[in-house]
Formats: sequence, structure tokens, C-alpha cells
Amino acid sequence: MKLIAALALSLYLCSAGVVFAQPSPAVLEGAKKEGRLTWYTSMAIDTSKPLLDAFLVEYPFVKAELARLGEEQLLNRILAEARAGKVLFDVVSSSGIQLLADKKFLAPYASPEAEAYAPELKDAGHRWTAVYNNNLVVMYNTRMLAERDAPRDYPDLLNPKWKGKMLMDSTDYDWYGALMQVWGKEAGQRYFQRLAQQQPSWRRGHGLVAQLVAAGEVPIGWAYSFRVERMKRESAPVDWVTTFNPIVTTISGMGLSAKSTSPNTSKLFIDFVLSKKAQEMVREMRRIPSRGDVKPFAPKMDQSKLKLKLVPAEVAEHSDRYAEEFRKIFGL
Repeated sequence: MKLIAALALSLYLCSAGVVFAQPSPAVLEGAKKEGRLTWYTSMAIDTSKPLLDAFLVEYPFVKAELARLGEEQLLNRILAEARAGKVLFDVVSSSGIQLLADKKFLAPYASPEAEAYAPELKDAGHRWTAVYNNNLVVMYNTRMLAERDAPRDYPDLLNPKWKGKMLMDSTDYDWYGALMQVWGKEAGQRYFQRLAQQQPSWRRGHGLVAQLVAAGEVPIGWAYSFRVERMKRESAPVDWVTTFNPIVTTISGMGLSAKSTSPNTSKLFIDFVLSKKAQEMVREMRRIPSRGDVKPFAPKMDQSKLKLKLVPAEVAEHSDRYAEEFRKIFGL
């Protein structure tokens, strides 16, 4: 994807002295009357709680409930509550946000802060906006491999020299599904069948993959770029490749419940999380903020210079099928 134009626009707005709107008096007054907020999220607690705490400092009249669940648990809880005829969340953030929008759980809300986000990172119907990105990349051990010898793109991974020397997460179904969407079924299956012949090693969790590559178990592996950058800051012998086309990315997107009992408070919270202030907090947590005018904590992570592909909603909706195909191809 090309994020350069959107990033340039957001930087222009900032340099031109454009100030994004403060809460309207009506929204602020309505929020004071509601005074409560329930946030369902799959964000890690070390990211979600500091954001919520900062919001409550800004708006101390709000009493908030944070329900932090794993991604699958979160979606299952929302679906179960809906079947029981009750929707209990006001705001939700999830990597399955597109699916929740398609299932009509979300109401349109055009936050003024969303102007600073690239089109690829927000819904055209104003139902959600990305909070941060998780970019899945090839990382390598710098003691085992020089930068010039690292694979540059997907075809390079089929070189016989990588046979038995690559670590992968055994549940990367979204990554597989997104690439199948890009390449098409025939070309995609042909590629993945050849990749399976490279006999990659498997672990559960990208964090574990990153640790094992850093420890020298194998020279390369698939991990999230933000984690690799964290490890680099701690002097681990690792780096990652920027040139893969595309780099599959998942987002933690945020949206307003279609049945929120505190819509004004919810809008205040969404505006806050999407604001430059909160996005700079996301950056300091070593995440990749989605907002275009917030520089990443490492220049290499600049979203405008990467060829990103957001996991399509169709992949999330048919995750069982993609998971079955993935396991069959790789013999898992």
C-alpha cells in the first residue's frame, strides 16, 4: 500500500497549524451526564491500561470498566452476548474490527482525529480507525547473517540455503490468508507448497520465535517488527528486512458500539486514543502508532516506506478455512 500521500497530507496539516477539534460542548455535556464507559479490548494490558488511565486523568468524571481478553475470547464474548440479546460494550478495539463492522456491531463515528490517518488505516464508512499496527516481517540474527545476505523478498525464501533454517509461528493463518488474497489461489498454493519443502521449524508465538532467532537457534524467522526493534534497543543481535512486498499487517482498530449506552463518553474516548498525545504514548510503549504525524521510535519503522497489506476482513471471516489450508500445506 502507498501511505506516502496520506502521511504528507497529515504533516502538511500540522505544519499549517491545523488544530483538530476539541470535543463539542454537546458531546462533553452528554458525557458528563453519562459518566461511564465500558471498553472491550484485545490490547495487551500494558498498552490498554495506561491509555485508559490517561483518559481518566483528562476526564475525571468518567467511571470506566476495562474488559481485556484474548482476540478469540473477545470476539466469542461479543457474539455470545449478541445472541443473548444484549450488547454490553461501548467501545471495542480488536484486530477483528473489520469483521465486527461487517457484522453491524459498530456505529459510524467520524472522529476529527481520524483526519491524521491514512485511508488504508480507517474505514471509509467511519466505523473504525487503527490504533496501532503489527507488521509481520523476516528477522535475522546479525551474528549469523550479514545484512547483504538476508532474504529480500518472498522468492528468496525458496533458496535451498534456507532449508531447515527458518522459524515460523504455527498459527499464522491471517498472514497466509492475506498473501493468498494478493497472489490468488493457484499462485499462492504453489508458493506455499514450495515453502513447506524448505522444512521450516515451528513454534507457537512470535515472541518466542524472536527470542530463539536472537539466541541463534536459526538465522531467520518471522516476527513482529516492533518486537525486533525492542530487542535491538536491548542490544540483542537481531534486525529485520524492510523490502518484502507486501508486508502483511494486522491492526488493533477501535470503534463505537452500535448500541452504546454512553455514546458521548465513547466518542470522547475514541478521540483521545486517536489523538497525537495518546499515539505518542503508544510509540513510547514500543508499538507502531497508526497515526501519520507521529514518528515511530525507529526510523526504519516509518509506515510510509513499507509496502503494507492489511489483512482483509474476508480472511478474518473465513479464518477456519484458511487455518485448515495452512495446516494441510505445512503438515501441521
